[in-house]
Amino acid sequence: MKRALTIAGFDPSSRAGVTADLHTFNAFGVDGVSAVTALTAQNRRTCYTTEPVPAAFLAKQIRELVTELKIDAVKIGMLATCENVRTVASVIKANKLKNIVLDTVFRSTSGHALLDKEGIAEIRLLLKLATVATPNLTEASILLKRKVTAIYDMEDAAKAVYLLGPSNVVIKGGHLPGAPVDVLFDGKKFSYFESRRIKADRPVLHGTGCVFSSALASGLAKGRNLITAVKDAKQFVEDTLKQRNAQR
Repeated sequence: MKRALTIAGFDPSSRAGVTADLHTFNAFGVDGVSAVTALTAQNRRTCYTTEPVPAAFLAKQIRELVTELKIDAVKIGMLATCENVRTVASVIKANKLKNIVLDTVFRSTSGHALLDKEGIAEIRLLLKLATVATPNLTEASILLKRKVTAIYDMEDAAKAVYLLGPSNVVIKGGHLPGAPVDVLFDGKKFSYFESRRIKADRPVLHGTGCVFSSALASGLAKGRNLITAVKDAKQFVEDTLKQRNAQR
C-alpha cells in the first residue's frame, strides 16, 4: 500500500487539517500518517484560536516517521509560524521527500490567520520544493501581492506563482461565481477543470481546500499522472460536499 504524510494543523471538527487529510487518504486506499503543526480551537463555522507546535518538536514528528516508513507523497497545509515553514523545508530537503503538494493555507474560511506574516514571506522555501502548489484566489492574491478575482486573471496568476518555484500550479477557482474552474499550469501549457457548483453553507464548505490537496497527494502517491490526480481530486471534493449536504 502506498503511503502519504500530511503536515498540517489539527481541526477538532474533523472537516479540515490532519483529520480530514487522513480520512481522504483512507478513501483513496492510501496509508496515511501525520505530523501536527498546530492545535486549533474551532467548530465547523469558526476558528477561534490556534496554538502552534514548536518547530523542534514538529521536526521530531516528521523525522521519526520518515526514518521508519517509506513516504510516497506529502501534503503540506497549515504551518502557523515562520519557524515551522523553515523546519518543514529543511526536513523535506534532508530526506529527499517527493510528490510534495503544498496547500498554501494562510487564513481559515472564517478569516482567522493560520500563518504569521513572516511565514508568508518565507513560504517560497516550500514553493521551490513543491511538485504542485494549490492556492485559491485569495491565497494567490497574497502570494503575488495583487488581486486575483476572475477567471481571466487565473492564467497570469498561475504563471506568476510558477515562477516562484513549484513544478506545477493549480489555481483553485471555487470562489468564482458560476461553475468552479481550476487552472493547472505545468510550465508549458494550461489545463482546465470544471465541476458543478454545490450550494452549501460554511460548515459544509469548511476544509474543502484540505480535502482537495490531500486527494491530489493520494493520486500522486499511487503513481497517477498530474492531470488524472487533479481530476480525481476535484471529483472527490464534489462528492464530499454532496455527502456533507446529505448529512445535515
